[in-house]
Amino acid sequence: MNRCGWAQGNAILERYHDEEWGVPAHDDRRLFEYLVLDAAQAGLSWLTILRKREGYRAAFAGFDPSIVAAFSDDDIERLLADASIVRNRAKIRSAVINARRFLEVQEEYGSFDSYVWRFVGGKTITNAWATMRDLPSKSAESEAMSRDLIRRGFQFVGPTICYAFMQAAGLVNDHTTDCFRYGEV
Repeated sequence: MNRCGWAQGNAILERYHDEEWGVPAHDDRRLFEYLVLDAAQAGLSWLTILRKREGYRAAFAGFDPSIVAAFSDDDIERLLADASIVRNRAKIRSAVINARRFLEVQEEYGSFDSYVWRFVGGKTITNAWATMRDLPSKSAESEAMSRDLIRRGFQFVGPTICYAFMQAAGLVNDHTTDCFRYGEV
């Protein structure tokens, strides 16, 4: 069975790739999870983040943005001592700030889902990359998303992080054409 090159040879990556990556996500809590995890991944491997995913779920209240938005400075200090997540003050603080901005977007658009999917015209962009080397690190859509999120006060949402978010949440299908998931998602 062929799968994308980045997901071969590790059971955690294979499971994430085979079951989740690129599947269109429309649940706001799942979208918030991807936003937090993709920001946490900046400068690190995705495998590192996936290994800490359960720690993140516990530390960030099951990725409930309304709870995370209420986190205080004391909560941030507590999370800095939590070895089950990446202990980076800027990334932890950004998750709290982003939760607050996330709620504002929900209020304005009815859901974060409605807001974020408008960057791709409401449907998945299906690319046709032959190899992993062909995949871009950003796109015009991720650049537009990044600009708008930054304008709204979100942090750790550069165009590359936004593109990773778009891949994870299925806004783009970046499975390589020889991958068994390419046609499925």
